[in-house]
Amino acid sequence: MERSRFRILTLIADIVLLTIAFLVMVWSKPASLRSYLPTHAPFFAGLVLIWIFVSLLNGKLHRGKVINYSTLFNKVLTSNIIAIGITALLMYTIREYFYSRTIVLGTALLATILELITGAIYIAYKKAVIQEYEEYEKYKAYRKPSEYDLVKETNGNGVHHTSAAEVNPGIVNAIENECGPEMTQAILKMTGSKLTDHTSVLSTTTIFNISSLTYDNYDYIINLHKINDIKRLDDFIDAVNKKLAFKGYFFCCVETKDQRKKRILRKFPPLINYIYYTFDFIVKRILPKLKWTRKLYFFLTRGENAVISRAEALGRLSRAGFRIKQESFIGNMLCIEARKYNDPLPGNENIYGPLIALPRVGKNGKMIKVYKLRTMHPYSEYIQDYVYKLYDLQDGGKFKHDFRITSWGAVCRKIWLDELPMFINFFRGDMKLFGVRPLSKHYFELYKPELQQRRIKYKPGLIPPFYADMPSDLEAIQASELKYLDSYDRYPIGTDIRYFFKSMWNIAFHKARSN
Repeated sequence: MERSRFRILTLIADIVLLTIAFLVMVWSKPASLRSYLPTHAPFFAGLVLIWIFVSLLNGKLHRGKVINYSTLFNKVLTSNIIAIGITALLMYTIREYFYSRTIVLGTALLATILELITGAIYIAYKKAVIQEYEEYEKYKAYRKPSEYDLVKETNGNGVHHTSAAEVNPGIVNAIENECGPEMTQAILKMTGSKLTDHTSVLSTTTIFNISSLTYDNYDYIINLHKINDIKRLDDFIDAVNKKLAFKGYFFCCVETKDQRKKRILRKFPPLINYIYYTFDFIVKRILPKLKWTRKLYFFLTRGENAVISRAEALGRLSRAGFRIKQESFIGNMLCIEARKYNDPLPGNENIYGPLIALPRVGKNGKMIKVYKLRTMHPYSEYIQDYVYKLYDLQDGGKFKHDFRITSWGAVCRKIWLDELPMFINFFRGDMKLFGVRPLSKHYFELYKPELQQRRIKYKPGLIPPFYADMPSDLEAIQASELKYLDSYDRYPIGTDIRYFFKSMWNIAFHKARSN
């Protein structure tokens, strides 16, 4: 009852704030309310419906999901960007071009600012009230594991008990001179006795300093300078690979995206910190991802202090022929130990583009490119094996604690935006409307061999049998697909129609969703 009451109140408040923003933007136009209010009323009505729908799906209006300033910023920003994006797409589709861009964009921007201010005041009020221990336990059970929680679960975080006396003094001194005795001990706990005479310790951002190392084959290379400042990072890691012997080790440090956010929010007073973070978010994370603003980004930042997520850092190393052995937070850095097993794979120039083409197993075992909106951090495709080994699969056949998915991507998956580009595959003839899900090579190899051979006889589908049967694990998913294929062999058209409507029913009324 209390939860429903809270949702109704926040729903009303959201509509009021959106209305205020709309009226302010209409009033700001020269002709004011008399001219613009009647002509823009349909736009406003549509925006309200989409705004509320997305907010409910994303949890912006749910009690317990906006619990601090970080979740407030995340929920409000992601929900409102998606809402205005859908509205703009609908306006473009129905060719409604006469609406004022000032009113359309200004309403969304002003409403977002008003929501952030109102939400910040509400959170400040709630934090001033003593929280009961039971509520805190509910919060702990609900909250998504942080990067620190996930890294602690990885195997071998500082498992060695090597002391400085057991390592070449020159190596110990080189590390201590750069980062001090405390961090040196933490690094030695990760590296153990692997630091031999064929170890090189550097603190560099240039490829030249790697390529000009004396020997051609090192057992261990340590770079103590954070990789965020390396401009041509892929080329840099490739150069490290070339200087290492087979199964040689590479140790590097990165300030992750989440660590950067925490550092900025702690550095400045409340409200000012989020204003600064918003500016930093635009310059450091939006500008480099858009082709026409990338040059401006490099002009402003010279490519230094780039924002790199944990998934991207691990993915770049994996692309370059390394396997991740250990991760550990040391000081304000995530330190990674990786081991060389292969030569680097070719780089991908379009690493930040919004549309990606994923290699998937299609009919007759042919690899096809399946188009989707990017919902994962760049280079995430290179660490699928690593994520599987760490966390295995959860109910529904997805990876548990998949840190590769962005906050924006999680929302897109809930409301199906990421699936829309797959219609390109439908019109190209690679896929049909209903059928087994197109799988990556790694996921495909998790299936039983007999089902693998059976699956490749058919085109994959946009909507898989998963949404009709809602299986809970990999075994159940395989059984569901086998049942569908048996039925499809007997009644192709009837099976697809029956499964399609059953899937739509589960999606609409039983909350079947893609994770």
